[in-house]
Amino acid sequence: MLYWALVFFVVSIVAAVFGFGGVADATAGIAQILFYVFIVFFVISLIAGLAGGGRRSLR
Repeated sequence: MLYWALVFFVVSIVAAVFGFGGVADATAGIAQILFYVFIVFFVISLIAGLAGGGRRSLR
């Protein structure tokens, strides 16, 4: 998901350089949403990993 956020960010920068303001705004918004969703999923998985996967036996 972070990959797609970076892809949309690069597309928005390229669109802004070439003067496509509407496309740049739309892709920047999509990149921002994907980035925040990635952060939420990362925090949830980090908490779940710390809570449930702390101890493992070597049997």
